[in-house]
Amino acid sequence: MPHQLLIIHGGETFPTTADYLNFLKTYQLDPDDVVFSTGWKDVLPTTLGPDFEVIKPRMPNALNARYDEWKIWFEKYLPFLRDEVILLGHSLGGIFLAKYLSENDFPVKIKSTILVAAPFEDCPESLCEFNFSTNLEKLAKQGGEIIIFHSRDDKVVPFSHAEKFLAVLPKARLVEFVDRGHFNQESFPELVKRLK
Repeated sequence: MPHQLLIIHGGETFPTTADYLNFLKTYQLDPDDVVFSTGWKDVLPTTLGPDFEVIKPRMPNALNARYDEWKIWFEKYLPFLRDEVILLGHSLGGIFLAKYLSENDFPVKIKSTILVAAPFEDCPESLCEFNFSTNLEKLAKQGGEIIIFHSRDDKVVPFSHAEKFLAVLPKARLVEFVDRGHFNQESFPELVKRLK
């Protein structure tokens, strides 16, 4: 039976509707936004091959994500998961998994939780629903092997966020890079190697 890998993609979140609308009005498109490009999350099923079953939910309204909406959608996938599932969250997907696994009992055994460029806290405002308490004991207990991928040159989520995760998850492993930014890249061979 193939290994299961469930990937939660990233997104944006704003404390108010006005902030979100302002983001839409002022955002400057670049060629990568206009021309469809394939990223590492898109090619993982092919790269990993038949030994992996890759599940990639399209989370609701990624441009103005709400934790409660993501939680409802995520839970629709839980009945399809088996013991030894690997959970992977990129960016906002990482903080979503950290919050969810620190507040909820997971129905199957998790082999590994992988956080790629995950914010430790998304924003200081209380309306940012993805923030979690710094007590991540439940995540540490049920999250299996916790691996954090982060790059020192990440301009979206500073490297200090990885260090904050390590401070409260001392058994987590850090895979550190210096030149990957926010991991918006076409391939991710180091992740593939670790998964295999």
